[in-house]
Amino acid sequence: MSTLSRRRAATAGVVATVVALGTAEPVAVLTGPRSAPLVAVGGLVVDLVPEPLKQFAIDVFGTYDKVALLVGTALLLAAFGALLGLAAARRLVVGLAGIAAFTALGVAAALTRAGANAFDALPSLVGGGLGALTLRAFVAGPLSPDPGRRERAGTDPAERGGTDPAGGDRAPRATQPSAPPPAVAALAREGESPGGWEPVRHDDDAESRRRFLRGAGLLTGAAAVAGLGGHWLAGRRGVSAAREAVTLPAPAAPAPQVPAGADLSLPRLAPYVTPNREFYRIDTALVVPQVDPATWRLRIHGRVRNPIELSFDDLLARPMVERYVTLACVSNEVGGDLIGNARWLGVPIKELLDEAGPEDGADQVVGRAVDGWTCGTPTSVLRDGRDALLAVGMNGEPLPIQHGFPVRMVVPGLYGYVSACKWLTELELTSFADFDAYWVPRGWSAQGPIKTQSRIDTPRPRSRPAAGPVTVAGVAWAQHRGIRRVEVRVDGGPWQEATPAPAVSADTWVQWSWRWDATPGEHTLQVRATDTTGETQTEQRAPVAPDGATGWHTVRVTVG
Repeated sequence: MSTLSRRRAATAGVVATVVALGTAEPVAVLTGPRSAPLVAVGGLVVDLVPEPLKQFAIDVFGTYDKVALLVGTALLLAAFGALLGLAAARRLVVGLAGIAAFTALGVAAALTRAGANAFDALPSLVGGGLGALTLRAFVAGPLSPDPGRRERAGTDPAERGGTDPAGGDRAPRATQPSAPPPAVAALAREGESPGGWEPVRHDDDAESRRRFLRGAGLLTGAAAVAGLGGHWLAGRRGVSAAREAVTLPAPAAPAPQVPAGADLSLPRLAPYVTPNREFYRIDTALVVPQVDPATWRLRIHGRVRNPIELSFDDLLARPMVERYVTLACVSNEVGGDLIGNARWLGVPIKELLDEAGPEDGADQVVGRAVDGWTCGTPTSVLRDGRDALLAVGMNGEPLPIQHGFPVRMVVPGLYGYVSACKWLTELELTSFADFDAYWVPRGWSAQGPIKTQSRIDTPRPRSRPAAGPVTVAGVAWAQHRGIRRVEVRVDGGPWQEATPAPAVSADTWVQWSWRWDATPGEHTLQVRATDTTGETQTEQRAPVAPDGATGWHTVRVTVG
């Protein structure tokens, strides 16, 4: 390695990567946060990573899976930068070629996202250019150790021996060995050149180290400030103010009142209505789309007789329906918390589809988000009379931005990946034979009706309740069918019927409770539910793919 030790070379590569990523963020303020290299490449990872890895991330990190992905991507890029630094210290052009490849990846990732334009390449180009300049400065510029200070033996023919300028042979000086000792040669191998064999001394020079560390610290700090500042400015350019300015109309058909006793208000039991801030969020958007309601448009097109285009004001002017509906993610494991119940305000999808007039054979409605994500919903389900809505409100306020503002789909009885399109901008009538929505080519079922499920919320797994009366409680759901019965058993014994709390409708979950006279020792609790069609939740364990998990939720506790 010519002028840098391995440690400094790797550090130089990491600093160059930080500069590239950090300086791209302010540029992305102008072109949109999805064009920033970290987000663009991360989005590419989301689209290409094998499904088992995606599910693993959801299982481990839950609703923080996107943060984990961005952090992981940044760490991988830093490791890549370290390798580039090592390569550049041996041959600068190799390191610069690596920066160019990284830049090309960022450009390609940004330009291939839905709705991209040529300007989306700018953050990667600017960041990559500054990253390359940084790498060059550390390896061959003023931030690298001074090449002029290298002192190698044998640079003078008079010291090496050889031919006299007058034409005669000159013997080497007695004090100059003709070859280095083997041990010294081994130590000097990194720094040797054809002109000599002594090790490069400047890399250990105190002033050189200070200059290197000072430059690395300043550039890293400046890039971090630029990155954080760009992220903050992007947030300032969001649509929070536009959302706050929205006044929701009063519903023409208000939601039924929540029955007395629907919420048992027990510690650790999920509330009947999930607060917006606690509602689960699972989607593929690494940055939350910022959709201005003033420019938002919804197109209903495809295999229809009367295509429709609506503005946000057009939608708000229509009669609104308000309903409680429980949504569930297909990635929800048995006993998981990727489920929530909310009061939604919106326009019935059936009315809009009836106006558009689907053609014969148009058995699928493809919802398309502004970022290009798609879900495919059976046309028949959207027209069978259930409260399928284009929602604009959630729990009495405009949709939160992270939950789809200004408009999203809410469909009772279907998992979200086939129905709950957020940041909605299109409804395209097509057929299942002609189009596969986002998750179908990735191994998930084209249609995803929600399965009958139940969960124990209290006592928690591995808890230590006291002996005596213990309230076992949880939730059960079978949206659009409703829950008829919930049963609990202890240690594989007979099933005991629990008491379901009242619910608003069959489209929401229900809370349930059961009084257990607990005896000291270790015990296993299990729960199962039966829906109104008479179908009892199966004991057979199945993973979430391809159409939802099955099995009885099991909790083990130790009674003191």
